[in-house]
Amino acid sequence: MPGERGRCVSVGITGASGALYAVRTVAALLAGGFRVELVVSDFGRRLLHDELGEAASCDRLIDYLADRYGEDVRAGTLVVHSNRNLGASIASGSYACAGMAIVPCSMKTLAGVAHGLSRSLIERAADVMLKERRPLVIVPRETPMSLPQLRNLVASAEAGATVLPAMPAFYQGPRTLDDLADFMAGKILDALGVPHALYPPWTG
Repeated sequence: MPGERGRCVSVGITGASGALYAVRTVAALLAGGFRVELVVSDFGRRLLHDELGEAASCDRLIDYLADRYGEDVRAGTLVVHSNRNLGASIASGSYACAGMAIVPCSMKTLAGVAHGLSRSLIERAADVMLKERRPLVIVPRETPMSLPQLRNLVASAEAGATVLPAMPAFYQGPRTLDDLADFMAGKILDALGVPHALYPPWTG
């Protein structure tokens, strides 16, 4: 990800379970010096509160990340957008943003992305990634899945998105929930083309 565009990544957080995956991804990007354009849906805000507590609210998120993952997160820049603001910078393909991850991605948001509805800033920013042929990583967290949901995953993949289900592995010997979150955040960064050292690579 060379150049100015390579230092900006959008992250959408929606109302599927997996807030820990989201904040770990954001923290890793910030620690890497990235500008993170964050959009949190209404149910995403509820998710952060219910799974991580009041301290993880959007207006205090950078302090929460620093407390949990270290002061290195302040190396980057965190910009929080309203999901209702379809006039935000990341709603345009002319804005220098290298890629986007929706983590976790609800089935409602998935449907909107798969069908290009652009009803919210998250959906519109995702549509921009697809039309501009930039990386879009969708991290669904739903089980079991219905046939319409599976078809929406296929439609998103056919449009150019990377479908990266929230399926942490165990070959790296995780001992804590944070270890599992490190793995998922690392896989997301891999898909975005961002180097990291969040988990040891498989060596055979």
